[in-house]
Amino acid sequence: MRMSNAATILSALAEPVRLAAIGLLWDGQEHCVCELMAKLEATQSRMSRHMATLKAAGLVVDRRDAQWVRYRRAPDLPRAVVSLVEAALLLAPQTERIAA
Repeated sequence: MRMSNAATILSALAEPVRLAAIGLLWDGQEHCVCELMAKLEATQSRMSRHMATLKAAGLVVDRRDAQWVRYRRAPDLPRAVVSLVEAALLLAPQTERIAA
């Protein structure tokens, strides 16, 4: 992992809603943006901005399904990135963790 990649990933994970979204997506399953919106109590536009940041950081991929977009953890993430995300999830305050 290059330093610029680490900074981008850490910046993406620094926002509580994005960290909570990664927590939901880290199960490896595909999740509709509507599900993320409901669980994270976020509007569609806010959720879209957060997911765009996570996608730009290379942490998630998306798939359009009619009017909705479905997100999932990016496949084939380097082990260092997986470790970084898992450490961030473990260190998140209990109030920022979202039960899947």
